[in-house]
Amino acid sequence: MHTLHLPPQAERARYLATAIQAAEAAGAVILEHARSGFRIDYKAAINLVTDADRQAEERIVRTILSAYPSHRILAEERGQDGAADSPCRWIIDPLDGTTNFAHGFPFYCVSIGLEYNGEPLVGVVLDPVRRELFTGVAGEGAYVNGERLHVSAITSLEQSLLVTGFAYNIRETADNNLDHFSRISLRAQAVRRTGSAALDLCYVASGRFDGYWEVKLSPWDMAAGVVIVREAGGLVSGFNRETFSLYGQELVATNGHIHNQLLDAIHQRSDKS
Repeated sequence: MHTLHLPPQAERARYLATAIQAAEAAGAVILEHARSGFRIDYKAAINLVTDADRQAEERIVRTILSAYPSHRILAEERGQDGAADSPCRWIIDPLDGTTNFAHGFPFYCVSIGLEYNGEPLVGVVLDPVRRELFTGVAGEGAYVNGERLHVSAITSLEQSLLVTGFAYNIRETADNNLDHFSRISLRAQAVRRTGSAALDLCYVASGRFDGYWEVKLSPWDMAAGVVIVREAGGLVSGFNRETFSLYGQELVATNGHIHNQLLDAIHQRSDKS
């Protein structure tokens, strides 16, 4: 994060408050639909969307634009919105883990990230089921329900609990992560697959997972979580430890200690660390 580009602290605090307000409004919508039912539509063979997604997104966008009408929006269901010249862009996944939600598997969340001059600045992820609110602001640390977050201290891949995911087009693409999954499963202590990238990142920040990797991600999968991981002391990169981009589709996020080992495993190199 380039500190020269950070807005004043009071402004950052207002951005965070707005993100939390929007996430909690969306969380209420999602829980109400979980209780009362919802309609499912298919965007593709296995990529679905529910009216909970759409209504939660509407709540988020309305909350943000009523506070900051000139800000830009990038949201999963509606695409881009807002003034083109604003340095602020909100990147929103109203319901990360829609497939889980649709099946009644209680692992999904609201994810709201704020990019400032192209840099991830604020991240808020709300797990409405467990009532866990993860927050991070560049330079100010990461928290869950107000408690400071720290990544784990595990230093070897063999002792690590890792997490990953698979893209919706797993059936159509060769770049589907199955090769990485089988290879890394033989190297790590264990690998999980939860179905919510945003929560996976928060769990790395919390020390519940030691590392995470995935391919074919969208900006709204990562925007909030990468801030939270970084502010908890973790490391975020692409598959080659190059400068990270929200628009690069590949992501490796770890406690920092096992980062090179995980990259080596992804590329089938022997450990160099």
